[in-house]
Amino acid sequence: MPIPAPTLYPPFNIVRLSHVEYRVTNLAASRAFYVDTLGLQVTDEDDRTIYLRAMEERGHHCIVLVQDDTPSVGLLGFKLFDEPDLDKAAAWFADQGLPVDWVERPYQGRTFRTQDPFGIPLEFYARMDRLAPIHQHYKLYKGVKPLRIDHFNMFSADVDASIAFYNTIGFRVTEYTEDAESGKCWAAWMHRKGGVHDVAFTNGRGPRLHHTAFWVPTPLNIIDLLDLMATTGYLANIERGPGRHGISNAFFLYVRDPDGHRIEIYCSDYMTVDPDLEPIKWDLKDPQRQTLWGAPAPRSWFEEGSVFEGAALVDSQLKAQPIIAP
Repeated sequence: MPIPAPTLYPPFNIVRLSHVEYRVTNLAASRAFYVDTLGLQVTDEDDRTIYLRAMEERGHHCIVLVQDDTPSVGLLGFKLFDEPDLDKAAAWFADQGLPVDWVERPYQGRTFRTQDPFGIPLEFYARMDRLAPIHQHYKLYKGVKPLRIDHFNMFSADVDASIAFYNTIGFRVTEYTEDAESGKCWAAWMHRKGGVHDVAFTNGRGPRLHHTAFWVPTPLNIIDLLDLMATTGYLANIERGPGRHGISNAFFLYVRDPDGHRIEIYCSDYMTVDPDLEPIKWDLKDPQRQTLWGAPAPRSWFEEGSVFEGAALVDSQLKAQPIIAP
């Protein structure tokens, strides 16, 4: 299907993605992974919840880890430009027949929870507690030296429908993969903040969260993380990479946390701020679209993902498949 023209004046102004809430089964094991290994900074914690931020972030948190009996994703969070946008967004979602629940969230101002038409739980806010800068506190840099949260990638049973919805609220397509036989999109990358993506959608049983990505300074930080994980008991948690994507041009590594939640470590994509930037089209059969160089993705990368709390799963009708490693 044709990519829709970008909505340059959306009904409310989303600045960027903000945070993800992971439900985890062993909070201590998750802390060891995200803090001691990846290098995220703890901003608050108790025996049920840990709040984390990356080195360049001034907002209180980008990941919330919540102790639970089973692993899942509680929500994806987005920051709006100002308080009037928050009210506009709440009214817009209500007009679409989607739920709007005003909720109390620690360290956030007025916040409402909703969902997209496919069941992904979302929350929006305009103000989060601001913390002192730590990007020049070099003694704090550990692990892969994560600078900021970069994007979410979701499995979608209908990528074209996901594109249409998120385009309506102002996300712009930067790159996409088309299945030539059906003419349908197999995957798409969409942004608000001027990188290649804040959200992406990959064909598959969904909705599920494929991964959350963190931006790091250089590819050498990824090599350092591989050395660290290989010698501290996390060798089996390395799923894919390192390599370079054709789409986004990013240098990447995919790892799994103790509950199987997938994290991408990511750098070297490009700027997309021009409103008339034309999307780049890739054919599904192009072997360099997912991997410009490096080993092909394993089957787990195409089939496994984190379930969203309360979301019913739907099988995709698009059965086209790119290259899978043996």
